[in-house]
Amino acid sequence: EGLIEFYDSFKDMFEFFCKNTTIHGTIRLVCSDSNRMKTAFWTLLLLASFGMLYWQFALMFSQYWAYPVVLTMSMHSEPKMFPAITICNLDPYRFELVSEHLVQLDHMAEESIAFLYGINTSASLFHMNEKNIRVKDLSSIGNLSRSSFKLSQNFSLMRMSDHNNRSGKKHSSVGFRLCNATGGNCFYKTYSSGMDAILEWYRFHYMNIMSQLPVIINISDHEEQIEDMVYSCQYDGEPCRPSDYVHFHHPVFGSCYTFNSKGTDSFWTATKPGIPYGLSLILRAEQKDHIPLLSTVAGVKVMIHNHNQTPFLEHEGFDIRPGIATTIGIQQDEVNRLGGNYGKCTTNGNDVNVKLLYNNSYTLQACLHSCFQHIMVRKCGCGYYYYPLPPGAEYCDYNKQPAWGHCFYQLYNRLRNHHLNCFDQCPKPCRESLYKVSAGTAKWPSVKSQDWIRQALRHQNGYNSTSNRRDIAKVTIFYQQLNYQSVNESPLLSENLLLSSMGSQWSLWFGSSVLSVVEMFELLIDTLVLSLLFCYQRFRSKKT
Repeated sequence: EGLIEFYDSFKDMFEFFCKNTTIHGTIRLVCSDSNRMKTAFWTLLLLASFGMLYWQFALMFSQYWAYPVVLTMSMHSEPKMFPAITICNLDPYRFELVSEHLVQLDHMAEESIAFLYGINTSASLFHMNEKNIRVKDLSSIGNLSRSSFKLSQNFSLMRMSDHNNRSGKKHSSVGFRLCNATGGNCFYKTYSSGMDAILEWYRFHYMNIMSQLPVIINISDHEEQIEDMVYSCQYDGEPCRPSDYVHFHHPVFGSCYTFNSKGTDSFWTATKPGIPYGLSLILRAEQKDHIPLLSTVAGVKVMIHNHNQTPFLEHEGFDIRPGIATTIGIQQDEVNRLGGNYGKCTTNGNDVNVKLLYNNSYTLQACLHSCFQHIMVRKCGCGYYYYPLPPGAEYCDYNKQPAWGHCFYQLYNRLRNHHLNCFDQCPKPCRESLYKVSAGTAKWPSVKSQDWIRQALRHQNGYNSTSNRRDIAKVTIFYQQLNYQSVNESPLLSENLLLSSMGSQWSLWFGSSVLSVVEMFELLIDTLVLSLLFCYQRFRSKKT
């Protein structure tokens, strides 16, 4: 009796609730009980208000469970680390281990170009006397490679004609045929541009040749030092140090160096914006034409990227022209994604189902390449030469896997069309830095200054000052400003905002508060207890 109020009937209990509750409008149900029209009107009005309230609640919860996000932008200004810079000389090497096969491939390319266009390119295009790169301790592998590997003649370039149904004109395309292992399923890898077809055909044979090399090659003892590519390097007015760069060789883009790859040295801390406080390089942009059909661009490849990140030069970066001074201003943007229910992203890649084949930090491109390589090894029986290999796999060679080209190009088309599940398995990083680039160019060196600049480079770096070619370039990379823009995802409807919106709707339709909800629960408990008491009294009366 101290906890439950006893009433003679449910009517008395409901009348007490309507007269004493803080919910607006309920008192009208009992004050106008003599007027049934008013009672019915207020009853319908309260029921309609309840309906509108819970309809609004349903909309709120459906929006909340959709987990929408809103982007908030903020500006920050603070000293930060200079990004990693990768430069490549666009001059891939002709390794001695496979030099004979590359010479044969050059002759095949010469014959194909003569067949397609009637042009003799032997004198102007191919230089067979270039210096080859030796790799030590590979004599046994080299003898095995020379005796076993043979260039295939089954992928000859050919010209195909097709009719345009609309205009009735003939259009020719150039390509080569690829077949599966049985030869029953074939297709033509064609291009409307003969130049693109020749380059892709050459790369296809080139990958088969390079698969004869060991997976890990240390060529640091056999190639030129960085001084032969970088004539001058300064950051913030200070000369660069040997510990500021790491070297690697790319099979297409040649000898590459990455400055500030780890981003842990305080030497590379950017404290001021502007050209004088950036990275200034004088580069050799000479084209030795080691493999002319593999790299048709003369100059230097430059890519600006995050620290501990593999530079995917085939997807990003830009080319620097010889004889030009290029100033590149960078502006950093930072993107922070929520992840979880609000979107698919990963913090460090540990929760991704794809095993990364790169030793650097997680990126979307690294995951996509790793995913494709795993599928390639599983479906085709070998790995794509430009990507790292999983343990126990080998690179594709059409002497061992004659149909790998057919398998690869079909898989790659499926990847490009998002028909492979790699894009589903590889989320974006939850936090990443993006660099916006703006560039300006000018002729360098000028006509009046080129003599003394070439002489200075000759005395300092052994530069051939008698060369008439534009074989040097100047690059300056700097922060335009140290302010960086941060784009952050935040929940459009958080728990606090959801409760606030629910309270606003409750107050709108009933003019009440949380205590009013407690009063309704109290009414329900009183109704339940009173029902049990009435049932108990009726049971005892029947029993007596």
